[in-house]
Amino acid sequence: MINRKLLAGAGASALALTLAACADDGGDSAANGTGDATITLGYLPSWPDGLSTAYLIEHFLEEAGYEVEHDPQSEAAVLYTAVANGDIDMYPSAWPEMTHDHYMEEHGDNIEDLGAYYDNAQLTLAVPEYVEGVDKIEDLKGQGERFGGRIVGIEPSAGLTDQTENSAMPAYDLDAEYQLATSSTPAMLAELDAAIQDEEDIVVTLWRPHFANHVFPVRDLEDPDKVMGEAEALHWLARSGFSEEFPELADWFAELSMTDEEYGALEDLVVNEFEGEEDKAIAAWLEQYPDVIPAAPQRS
Repeated sequence: MINRKLLAGAGASALALTLAACADDGGDSAANGTGDATITLGYLPSWPDGLSTAYLIEHFLEEAGYEVEHDPQSEAAVLYTAVANGDIDMYPSAWPEMTHDHYMEEHGDNIEDLGAYYDNAQLTLAVPEYVEGVDKIEDLKGQGERFGGRIVGIEPSAGLTDQTENSAMPAYDLDAEYQLATSSTPAMLAELDAAIQDEEDIVVTLWRPHFANHVFPVRDLEDPDKVMGEAEALHWLARSGFSEEFPELADWFAELSMTDEEYGALEDLVVNEFEGEEDKAIAAWLEQYPDVIPAAPQRS
C-alpha cells in the first residue's frame, strides 16, 4: 500500500516547487530570450510521468553542461499556455495526440513537437480488485448507489476529466447516476487509498503509465467501445524556436524511447522508493538501465 505521507506530500511538493520557481523568476533562462544555456522544464508535479521524466532529463542535460530550472504548474491549460508563450522551454511527457489535443489545437502553432518517447499511454477508469461484478465501464450502470453516485476524478482541466465527463459517461449512460468529482491527482489517490484500506467500493479516473497501477490492487475497467480513447504516445514539447536555438538537443530528444518496464521502474523509484530524493532515484534507475538513454550532446 502506498505511504500516506506521499499522498499528502504531493501537493506540498508542488507548492514548494512553485514558490521556488516564482522566487527565481528574475534569473536568466533560454525561455526569456537571454541566449544562455538554461533549460526551463514545466510539468504537472502530481502527474508522475512528467515529474519522473523531468528529473531524468535534468540529469543528462546537467551532465552535458546545461543548467536546468523547474517551473511546475497545477493545471494542464496553464502549462500549455506557458510553453506557447515561451515562458517555459519544455514540457516533458506531454499527451498531445488525444488527451490534450484541444490544447494543441489552441496553442500548437507556437509549440514544437520534438518527438514521442513512449507509445502505450492510456486513459482508464479503475476499481479495486476486490470490487465484484464490475469488469467493464458499462457494468457501472445501475450501480450508482453502490459507489455513492461518484466517479472520483483529478484536476478539472485534465484531458482525462474531459474524456470521462464528455465521452465515457454519456456513451455508457452513466450521467443520471454518477457525478464526476474533480479535485486533484493527490486528492484522488488519497481517496483511493482510504477506500482500499476499508475495502469500500470506489471507481476512479486513472491512466497508464502511473505508479498507482503498481502499488494499489486496482484493475482497469474494460472499454469495448474505446470511448476513453486508444493508446497514445507521450511527447517532448518545446517552445517555438527551441530547435533552432538547440538543434543538437532537439535531435537528441527525437531519439529517446522507453519501454513499459523501464518507465514503470522510473516512476516507482522517483515517486515511491526515493520520494523527495530525485537524484538518488535517477542514480538507482541508471544502475538498472544504463544504456536506455544516451548521453546528451555537450553544450558547445
